Amino acid sequence: MHTISLRTRQAGRSLLAITAAAALLWGTSASAGTSQANEALIVTASNLTTNQLLVFSPAGSLLQTLATQGQGGVGGNAGGVAARRGRVAVVNFGSNNVAVFVRGDGSSGLRLEKVVPTLGSPVSVAFGEDHLYVLTTTQVESHAIGHGGVSTSADGVAQLLQADGTAAQVGVIRGGLVITEKSNAVETVNLDARGSITGTVSSVANIPANIDTPLGLVTRGNEAYVTLAHADETSLVRNHTVLTTTGSGSQHAPCWLALEGPFLYSANSPSKSVSRYAVYGQHIVQDAAVVAQFIGGPTDIAVLGRLAAVIDAAGTQSRVSVFDVDQDGNFAQRGVATLNSKTTNGVAILAGD
Repeated sequence: MHTISLRTRQAGRSLLAITAAAALLWGTSASAGTSQANEALIVTASNLTTNQLLVFSPAGSLLQTLATQGQGGVGGNAGGVAARRGRVAVVNFGSNNVAVFVRGDGSSGLRLEKVVPTLGSPVSVAFGEDHLYVLTTTQVESHAIGHGGVSTSADGVAQLLQADGTAAQVGVIRGGLVITEKSNAVETVNLDARGSITGTVSSVANIPANIDTPLGLVTRGNEAYVTLAHADETSLVRNHTVLTTTGSGSQHAPCWLALEGPFLYSANSPSKSVSRYAVYGQHIVQDAAVVAQFIGGPTDIAVLGRLAAVIDAAGTQSRVSVFDVDQDGNFAQRGVATLNSKTTNGVAILAGD
């Protein structure tokens, strides 16, 4: 277990914290020239009134601060930032749009590609093969990705089951989407052959009777793992049906999820921890109750290859923590940046070239 502590943080990390906080406070941009073209990038959003994309190196150094051309303000969700194939999407909750960034050539970092209008206030985004999917407070929409980037017009829209402002996250499965709403809805909607949303949203079958506050999810192939946060449980959804549900043991309210190889990781906000599960077939088995501990409650997690990133917040600050992940799924802290704002939302890892 690796504990993040204000008392034990090295002096170099304190300097990093000051640098990152200053960049966020004053809206300045650190040079991206130190970023290597083949290096993975950690991305998150300030989520302030003037929203910004914050780009970090795997060591936790702030490389860029980029305006999203919109307002933040989203909360209680995951997937507010998504990354795939050199693109990053960021929700601008207060402006009813999504900012899309692309990676430049060489070491030029990220640049704003376009701002995509949405039909409501966006809370979560996910990339498919040729589409960007946007979950708003009342519906979900699909935007095709072509030579000109992400289309500014939706080619498919569906109303959520509850549509009461509690939408939490969207994820992509084979031929469809999985969606959570905190008012106890786990639902799916189909995609056509092009990847556009088609038909209406429907509830998954066999939802546990004690369902309480579905929040985070992560998908792979035809499967989705979904947290039932206030029930202290995580469920496996396949073919529009809940197949199995596992308790979180000593760690409370598994909120947000990441999946890599045989391991599922849950960020447990009230326990201020990350747990590790082994997943295979229809089994979800807790392998380690705590692989990392934090000062505040984690608000999102991402794992890609041998790299993990977690956002946590407490008081007036939030932290971006980066970890190396070994073949057994253990976390070893690599870097941490502290920001003078508790609003930071979403985290994703953009793969290197």
